[in-house]
Amino acid sequence: MPKVEITIPEHLEMQISQMIDQGDFLNREEAIEELLSTGMKAYKTSGGALADEAGVEEDGMMGHEDEYVF
Repeated sequence: MPKVEITIPEHLEMQISQMIDQGDFLNREEAIEELLSTGMKAYKTSGGALADEAGVEEDGMMGHEDEYVF
């Protein structure tokens, strides 16, 4: 499986850590893989218009350069 290195905002890292602590995921790798996969499936099912349907600004952001909304 290919490896990818990303940098995410601290608030997302905190949310992922909370999910792991709560037992939703075993570790960061599993959490990020599952969350990314779920986001990709939601995007595909929405026909690529996920941001429009959710009422999010066109660029997929909510006024913050480092805050993506899925």
